[in-house]
Parts: sequence; C-alpha cells; structure tokens
Amino acid sequence: MNARSLLLAASAALVLLGAGPVSSKAPVDPAAALQQRLLTLDTHLDTPASLALPGWSITEAHTAGGDYTQVDLPRMKKGGLDGGFWAIYTPQGPLTAVATRKARDFALLRASAIREMVAAHPESFALAGKAADAAAIKAAGKRVVYLSIENAWPLGDDPGLLQSFHAMGVRIAGFAHFRTNQFADSSTDKAKWDGLSPLGVQLLAEMNRLGVVPDLSHSSDRALDDALRLSKTPIILTHSGCKAVFDHPRNIDDAHLKALAAAGGVIQINSVYVKGLKQSPEREAAMKALEAKYPEDKTLTAEQRQTYLAERRAIDAKFPELRASFDDLMANLLHAIAVAGVEHVGIGLDWDGGGGVAGLEDVADLPKITKALLAAGYSEADVAKIWSGNVLRVLAAAEAAAERPKS
Repeated sequence: MNARSLLLAASAALVLLGAGPVSSKAPVDPAAALQQRLLTLDTHLDTPASLALPGWSITEAHTAGGDYTQVDLPRMKKGGLDGGFWAIYTPQGPLTAVATRKARDFALLRASAIREMVAAHPESFALAGKAADAAAIKAAGKRVVYLSIENAWPLGDDPGLLQSFHAMGVRIAGFAHFRTNQFADSSTDKAKWDGLSPLGVQLLAEMNRLGVVPDLSHSSDRALDDALRLSKTPIILTHSGCKAVFDHPRNIDDAHLKALAAAGGVIQINSVYVKGLKQSPEREAAMKALEAKYPEDKTLTAEQRQTYLAERRAIDAKFPELRASFDDLMANLLHAIAVAGVEHVGIGLDWDGGGGVAGLEDVADLPKITKALLAAGYSEADVAKIWSGNVLRVLAAAEAAAERPKS
C-alpha cells in the first residue's frame, strides 16, 4: 500500500471511530464580529466617576450586578467599544462664588484623573484631539479618550476658561444639567433666560472659536433653538431621546430633530429616558435616603463604599426597580433614524450615569444593538455612521471652522 492509500485508510478509520477533527472555537456571531471591526464610540461615558472609587481599576473586570459599574477595559474589549467621550460631570450646586470655585477645582481634578488614567495605561488608552485620531488609535490596538464637559457651571462667569479645558482634551461641552445655571435654561428646571443666557451666547462663540462641539443635551428646547440659530458649526445632543416615544422634558420632539439634522447635527440616543416608568413610593423613598447619605460629591473610603453597595443591593432586593427593555431602547433609536436620517443619529447611552436597560446591562452587550440595526435592514455602512461616523463628522466640522482664518 502506498503512502497516499495509507493516509486515506487512516482518515476513514478516524471517521468511523468518531475521531474526526474537532474545532475548539465557538461559532462567531456576525454582529459581534462586525462590532470588533467597526470604530465604535459612545459620546457620553460617565465612567470617570468610577476612577474616584476606592480600590477600583479600569483595567480589571467588574460587573453591573457586582458594583453597579458598566465600563471597564475587559468589558470594552468584549463588547467592541473603542472608546468615546469621557465626561467631566459636575452636579449643579448654588450659583455662588464659593460654590462655583469649588466646582471649577472639581472639574479640573476630574479632567486630570482622565488624563492620569491614560498616562497610567499607555498600552491600552490614548488621548484623542482631532477627529482623525480615533481611527489611528483603534488601529494601534488602544481605546480612544476624548474629553467632554457635562454642565458648564464650573466655568463660572469666564467662558474663556474653556480654553484651559480644551488644552486638556475637551472636544464636546454642554451648557446646563438638571438645573438652570448661568449659561442656559435646563430642560428640567424653571426657565430664567428663555434659552441661552448672554453669557451662554459668549460660551457658544468660544466653543466655535476653539473647535469644541456644542452639546445641548439637558438644555431647554429654547436653548437648542438659540444654539441652532447662532452656532457656526453643527450641534450635538450627546445623550438624549425622542419625545414621540417617551414624552419627557429631557427628550426632543420631531420638529427639533428635523431642525437639528437640517443644520448638520446629530442626536446620540441614550438609554435612560426611553419609557415612562413609575417606581414604587417605597423604592423612591429608599433611594432618596441613600442618595442623601452618599451624595455624588462625597469621597468614600473603601469601607464606606462596601457599605453603600450592601445598602443599595438591599433596596434592589426589597423594592425591585422597574426597568425599560432593550426593545424600548431600539424604539427610540429607530424612531430617531426614521425622522432625522441615518446620517444624524448616534449612540450615547449614559453608561455609569444611569444608563442601561434590561437586556443591555453594560458595554459588553453593545453587539446587540448592531444586530438589531442589521435586522432592521440597515447596512454595515449605515451602522458605521451610527457608531462613530456621524459624531466624527461633526467634530471635524468644528475643527475646520476653528482653523479657518477669521476676517
């Protein structure tokens, strides 16, 4: 028997014995594979707050059920999240000189913490300053870190202070948060300025001068109207939703969606205001007491953090939270695309800031959105625009306007 015959006989014997070649690799989900190829950016990561938690590391794996965090490097890798805009968030306080100075210092320290995270892990993260940087950073196998400002209150009465934050990496900045401040009316507070304040108009001009994209999430509809009328560059809503799906002050109506798109802007759909849910009075009271005991600006020791987590888990067990579903999130996203067009919609899920729905617990679950978009008939090119192409186009437009010679 020659060598070829011996090989064929041996192969036949292996088949008969059930010892044929076995692959150890699990089937690859096409949506998950596409997610890894795409440049995937989220425009509102509140994860910098996690950097201040005692003993917490961005490079270690955590779980949403374990410590209520939703973003870390292992989960970013699993879900294909390449990075995005890491928020310098300052909860609104009194509009006094002393409180505003403290807010300024807090914001500068938070910006420094983001930069220190990158410096401590240069093999995993890289700062981005230009729209073109994101693709290059992904190609180098690292995660993209742009900075953003949520709530401009820390700037005080000096819009020029934005230049310092821009030098630190800020490329998107919002005006207000849950309460009206010196720059704009909030969508969830009483109006004082009927839109942007005179100082807010100055801040908008400074954003345009520097190449910072104006963010009108949290600001009132009239403030959005002012920004659309006055801005020399397109506007972004970094984490907002659609009033047609859930009528909430934080969401915008179809008329504003169309106006935003007509001006070249983008709405980034969040995962908080997607469905009207009324929690039980018992849960609301318990959570309010917990928040009073552990306010956002309080620095906890490791022991206090563990106590907080135990108390939070006890509330969840006794008074379970009513949660929106993944389908509710997709209803928001698909409605925005239908009204504004696929070139004017993106993703800003408010991770680590209250985001997440049942079925989309943390960033490891992102391929579910891609799978749903493909199933709805959108092409890979469409999905690429939604995950990063649209926001980078807006950022590039802001850069170009800032670089043009001023007359």
